[in-house]
Amino acid sequence: MAVLEVKVPQLSESVTEATLLQWHKKAGEKVALDENLVDIETDKVVLELPSPAAGVLASIVKKDGDIVVAGEVIATIDTAGAAETGKEAAATAAPAKTAPAAVSGPVGLREAETAASTGFDSERDMPDPADYPSGIVMPAAARMIAELGMDETEVVGTGKDGRVTKQDVERAWAAKGTDFAEDEKAIEAATRRPARPSGTPSVPSGSTGQETVYGATNRTENRVPMSRLRARVAERLIQSQQSTASLTTFNEVNMQPVLDLRRKFGELFEKEHGVRLGLMSFFVKAAIAALKRFPIVNASIDGNDIVYHGYYDIGIAISSPRGLVVPIMRDADLMTIAEIEKKINELSIKAKEGQLTLEDLTGGTFSISNGGIFGSMLSTPIINPPQSAILGIHATKERPVVEDGQIVIRPMNYLALSYDHRLIDGREAVLALRTMKETLEDPARLLLDL
Repeated sequence: MAVLEVKVPQLSESVTEATLLQWHKKAGEKVALDENLVDIETDKVVLELPSPAAGVLASIVKKDGDIVVAGEVIATIDTAGAAETGKEAAATAAPAKTAPAAVSGPVGLREAETAASTGFDSERDMPDPADYPSGIVMPAAARMIAELGMDETEVVGTGKDGRVTKQDVERAWAAKGTDFAEDEKAIEAATRRPARPSGTPSVPSGSTGQETVYGATNRTENRVPMSRLRARVAERLIQSQQSTASLTTFNEVNMQPVLDLRRKFGELFEKEHGVRLGLMSFFVKAAIAALKRFPIVNASIDGNDIVYHGYYDIGIAISSPRGLVVPIMRDADLMTIAEIEKKINELSIKAKEGQLTLEDLTGGTFSISNGGIFGSMLSTPIINPPQSAILGIHATKERPVVEDGQIVIRPMNYLALSYDHRLIDGREAVLALRTMKETLEDPARLLLDL
């Protein structure tokens, strides 16, 4: 018996520990090289730990929910079992592909799901949708259903022969009227009212799970632990409030010139670049114009020093199934409008699919938060330390404004710039926000670098 230890991989410098989310294999089961064994959650991302060798999972040292550190042994693999695995695979191999037995739910698709999550070496290794029976839930869709706490019966399959795809899950989730947020599962569980047998006293259960409130009938509460990401976000927000002298300045911007550009060139832009022309790229460009004019807004405090950054790494706040994440667009000042749109689209997809890496989330000199996509009219965004400022953008709505003594209707957007007053004076903050306003109201400035 040749035993190989499975260890927690090296985490980033700022991450000291992680949580084992879910083992995908049980002790005694066979594993393939690079097959995902367990999901590991840090305060930034969820990592997949591939098997370092083929064989049999001899033992699981750390179970789901355990706290672990880099280099810690969490399981062992009997690599001698790899030979038997190879023999059995050869014996059962067939010259032509055959469809697997019909199953329902993510459990029956565990092997296919694992393969999909760990990647493939070549096109021939990719699962063919034709291999799945009619009405089956595809692996990516099954994984999303499980993450969102949905029921398969809520999703109508529109794929070939009624197969349920990831897009079907997204449509079903959107139809529920909720946005992607990790605590939705807790909210749903807390508000569900299971039937209680008559005569059952309304007393606390004493468990850490579902509890019945005194004097209530079918009124339950569900206690769930915070995810590591949610706990880290909470910690960072408190840290921001306690360590910065945060102040917010506001301005309004007439979005008509930008909307006219989108209306005129949007279709041609999409044909040329393969991505929609959104609004966020204009806000990113306007912010960079302001940061170049007022470098202090792009700076940060390190002890008693002011660090002026000669680059512009812009963080974009994105709502993901696990909660709010802020992936970074590095050297955004060197990107074109099309490149910015493509990068935002790429980061959004990675966030929804849980594929963001530590590198995607590390660093940043300035952040942008768009509460407008959820309908927010006005807010005061919280600074993301060690950054010194953050731009909040909101819903664009038609409002009456005065132009040349006349009341006219214009699509207006309220901008909010929160800044650390320890470093940035009100003058620089107000003028930086005004620069953003002027750039958005006259996009030609972007071409002329004005």
